[in-house]
Amino acid sequence: MVTIGRYIQQKGGFKAFIPEQFPPKALIFNEPKIIKVLSDANLLLGKLDGIAKLLPDIDFFIFMYIKKESAYSSQIEGTKARLTDALLAEVERTPELPDDVDDILHYINAMNEGLMRLEKLPLSLRLIKEIHQVLLTKARSSTYPHPGEFRKVQNWVMGTNPADARFVPPPPEYVISAMGNLEKFFYSHQDIPILIKIALIHSQFETIHPFIDGNGRTGRLLITFYLCQQKLLRRPVLYLSEYFKKHRELYFSMLDEYRRGNVTEWLEFFLKGIVNIAKEAVETSDKIIDLREKDLHEVSTLGRASKNAVVLLKNLYKLPIINVRKTQEFTGLSREAANRLVKRFVNLGLLHPKEKGKKYGRIFVYKEYLNLFEK
Repeated sequence: MVTIGRYIQQKGGFKAFIPEQFPPKALIFNEPKIIKVLSDANLLLGKLDGIAKLLPDIDFFIFMYIKKESAYSSQIEGTKARLTDALLAEVERTPELPDDVDDILHYINAMNEGLMRLEKLPLSLRLIKEIHQVLLTKARSSTYPHPGEFRKVQNWVMGTNPADARFVPPPPEYVISAMGNLEKFFYSHQDIPILIKIALIHSQFETIHPFIDGNGRTGRLLITFYLCQQKLLRRPVLYLSEYFKKHRELYFSMLDEYRRGNVTEWLEFFLKGIVNIAKEAVETSDKIIDLREKDLHEVSTLGRASKNAVVLLKNLYKLPIINVRKTQEFTGLSREAANRLVKRFVNLGLLHPKEKGKKYGRIFVYKEYLNLFEK
């Protein structure tokens, strides 16, 4: 047990969590069970990194990984929209789509923006605030989020007010110093393994809760950004929100345990998530390679149309739900030619009409590929 912080009585009749020095001096991460799961996580990440290098057109696949992460991370916060809804929104925004698909689209933009900026900027409080600005500006679910600004008021986690909340983060006057300590930790303590560091970074960020809103989503974005910045993965193909969503209540409970000083329990949970998701990503990558080889062989049978067919197939790995207009956009074909190409994909069994019997405004789904991401 280590001391992460203490609950201190506040004037409003509630107790807020005040962080101690970070990282804690008595931090220990050499327990046998942590060493074992850390070893497993590093081994699987190495395997995933190797397989990711073999993925052809990897940028297209990364788009899908990002969309999947965006859907699950938003769902942890209560969003009902699914990955399919986000993909449909990229094809065409229609009244039938759930309103909260906007949450996922904002997350996708924030992820893409952050990964792009990391190519030129170091991971810093400045970058975190800029990404928060992208995440929350004109967001559907937030009325007064103050995008890109650390909070100047008290917030809380769950409940109707601080008195009945599940967790009350530090008062606003502690935020800047606590976040400053966290930023220093990004680049210090090189003796601590990277996966242990990102586990601590995430839990400490969620404990500080520096923004009025969007802390959970920003904190999960931070995991990806740190792993990429540290070059543990050459490409961003590991996302933990699916694991956190699947074990949502345990995720919140383990964050509570971290604040109580049970850091080992939190580390074990987090590292098991990396093992779980990395193993699944390795399996998915293998299936993607097999599927692509099979379907490239199918479209090669289309004769003179095969060149445009390959272009369309590659783009389906980025957006596996399309209409004829999107096909035109991807291939540069006329509407008539694009329509013929889509029909050929349907005849080959690569695309399936989303709604059978519909004649106008039809949507087509690359089901076999989409199923690899949306179970």
